[in-house]
Parts: sequence; structure tokens; C-alpha cells
Amino acid sequence: MSLQSINPTTGEVIETFEETSPHELERVREGAHRAFLEWRSVAFATRGQMMRRAAAILKARKADHARAMTLEMGKPIGQAEAEVEKCALTCEYYAEHAEAFLAEQPRETEAARSYVRFDPLGPVLAVMPWNFPFWQVFRFAAPALMAGNVAVLKHASNVSRCALRIEEVFRDAGFPRGVFSAVLIGSPSVGKLVADRRIVAVTLTGSDRAGSSIAEGAGRELKKTVLELGGSDPFIVLGDADIHAAAGTAADARLINSGQSCIAAKRFIVVEAVADAFLERFLEELRSRRMGDPLDPQTQVGPQARVDLRDSLHHQVLESIERGAQRLLGGEMPAGRGAFYPPTLLAAVDKGMPAFDEETFGPVAAVIRAKDEADAVRLANDSVFGLGASVWTQDRARAERVAAQIEAGCVFVNGMVKSDPRLPFGGIKRSGYGRELSEYGLREFVNIKSVWIV
Repeated sequence: MSLQSINPTTGEVIETFEETSPHELERVREGAHRAFLEWRSVAFATRGQMMRRAAAILKARKADHARAMTLEMGKPIGQAEAEVEKCALTCEYYAEHAEAFLAEQPRETEAARSYVRFDPLGPVLAVMPWNFPFWQVFRFAAPALMAGNVAVLKHASNVSRCALRIEEVFRDAGFPRGVFSAVLIGSPSVGKLVADRRIVAVTLTGSDRAGSSIAEGAGRELKKTVLELGGSDPFIVLGDADIHAAAGTAADARLINSGQSCIAAKRFIVVEAVADAFLERFLEELRSRRMGDPLDPQTQVGPQARVDLRDSLHHQVLESIERGAQRLLGGEMPAGRGAFYPPTLLAAVDKGMPAFDEETFGPVAAVIRAKDEADAVRLANDSVFGLGASVWTQDRARAERVAAQIEAGCVFVNGMVKSDPRLPFGGIKRSGYGRELSEYGLREFVNIKSVWIV
């Protein structure tokens, strides 16, 4: 079986990759196991030196890596360059802080000495998506490797070139063979890796359906999992919000990565008192965004990553319109080649429509009217997802009161939801469980061990 990278801008095949053979898969699994037995004892200072070299390599090759991302999955080139920079920043962050985050913690007991220590677990399988082909990998790998674990990467099949480039970064940074390995396999082969005794834990970023499948397989083997899944993030605009600022950020938050982000704002919940003013401004902002060749630095919205994904998104839009949503912008399949879909604005969206109930993974914004603050919170929480949320108000006390009521892994006030290595990242409900980033993410794949000495 072979895997293909197809340029979503042109529809042309970039490269074809042979799937990793069973013999090579066995070599990778055994190599990861053997590498861990040595890597777990390597000093933090030595790990940190290698991680800083990885950051330096990322920066030096930023243009090449960004172009590879843009060609494989259509990300606007400026955003691709920013993604590489963020990966480097995260490598530097964990090189600097991992040792302190994992330092022994004394506990006062009747023992002569008692403390908690954090030991690495072993080889961790990372099943990663295509939408942020470098960032999703590095936000897992940097903390996992600094904690003393080793990684086996199963990347999305349409970004195999990116997977091999990431493996090359770690190899060139001096990480020993087997500490980070990429395998090129399709989704049907993942179950065997999950079941392998040498794989001790699994992390996945992807859809809730994929998360359920991984959790089921890992559960049978009693293996730790961290799942970062889909989102239908609410963007709440209250009556005292700065409408111009909110609308401008709303457009950015919906169109980031051409709308293909778990934490992109998707449901724009606006209180009735300012709904008309917000809708007018929001429409202007969306209409002003430029769609086109993602290699052009002026492009703000590129193609969707695959034609089938674009077609599924269009079906969600059409079904929402059939059920009563009003199309104010976009919503029509563009002519010509490529997987393009225009910025689309739907108003009068309500529960029972795909634009409300499902994750719309593309540049489709759904505006929902709320009676007041309490109704806005109710609508925001009326979702199977709980990843991120944004709240807009000029009253800080009000913002904190509303943030406390939102069912999500993070709430940003007067700002766009984003991930940051200093803050824990993850969701609740069908958006998954566990955390990445910060000290919380670093401690997901360790044995939190109590030691008692008489």
C-alpha cells in the first residue's frame, strides 16, 4: 500500500510514499523500547541541549518546513512560518523548564523521608492530524522527550513529507536513534501498534470518532491515553462588548488555518441587544478576507486540506440552510481546481442544524442570537464539545463570572483562543481528556511515584 501527498491547491500528486513494512514496524517498536532503556537515564541538561538544537534547526529551516506544510495541506504560508516558530519556542520552553517541573516534591509524613518523583513511562505512540502538521507533533514530543520518554509518530497519511521532516529535525539535533521515529501507515494499522506491549501509552489529536476508537483499543490494554479531539467553540459577545474589536477578532478566529482548527471559533453567540451591529461588522470583516494561493504571502484563506473534507463541509452548510439558517455570505462551491471553500456566514442558526450541533472544520461561521447573558451561557454549553471559548465584555468581573460557567478547557476574554506552552491545553466532554503543554502536559506521561523511607 502507498500513501499520497496531494497538493490541495492544484489537486496534483506531490509525492507517493510506500507504507512502512511489517518488518520495519517491528524494527521501530523494538528500537524504541531499547532506546528508552538508555534515554530515561540521560541527564536533563543533556536532553535540554539536544532540544535546544532542535529549536535552532527549526528556525534555520523555517522557510523550507513552511513551504512543505503549505504544499501538503494548503496552510497560508505566513501561518506556516509562524507554526514553525511556535514549535521552536516550545522546544526551548521545555529545555528550560522540564527539570524544575519534574523535580522531586517532598511530603511531610511520619517517615524519615517521603517524597513524590516523576519517572518516564516508555515509548508513547502519537497519532497526529494534518491541520497543524508540525505544531501538533512538537507540542507532544518536546515535553514527552524531555520527561525521558521516547516517541513513535503515526502522522496523518496526507502529510507524510512533514512526518519525515520532523524525524529529521530530531535526528539532526543529536537525539539517539529510536528516541523519535516516524512510521508511514494507514489508520487500519494503528490498532496493532496500540496493542503492542512495548507501546506504553497513546496520545491522539483528531476527531471524537477517532478518539473513541483509540480509547477503546487502549482501554483493552489498560494503557494511558491523552485525547485532544474536536470542538465547536463558542464566541460570546455580550451587550457591553467592543463590537469593532470583537468582529475583527471573530473573523480571524474563524478563518485561522482556513478554518481548520479545533479551537477556531465556530458558534458566534451574540446577545440580542448588539446582534445586528455585530452581524453587520462581522460580515464586512469576513468579506474582506482574501482567498487564494496559499504560497502568496497576501493570502489569508487557502484551500481545505482535501477535496472530500471540503465536500463534507459544504454538505453541512446546505443541510443547515435547508433547516432554516440564512446564508449571508459564501456557501457556494467555487469553480476551478483545488479544494477551496469561501468564507461563509450563516445567520439564524439554531439547535438541530449541523452548524450548531457539529464541528464545522472549515471557514463557516454560525451566528446565534441570545436573549441575554444567561441565555448566551446556556447556548454555549449546549454542545457535546468543550474545548475552548471566547467571551467579549468590557466588565472584567462579569467576564470572570461568565468564564467560570463555561464548560470548556479554556476561556479567553476579549481575545482569540490559542495554545501556549505556558498554559495547559485540552478539553472536556467529547473534546477529550488529559492535558498538553505547561507542567500539566509534561506530567501526563510519567509515573507519579511515592517514595517512603523509614
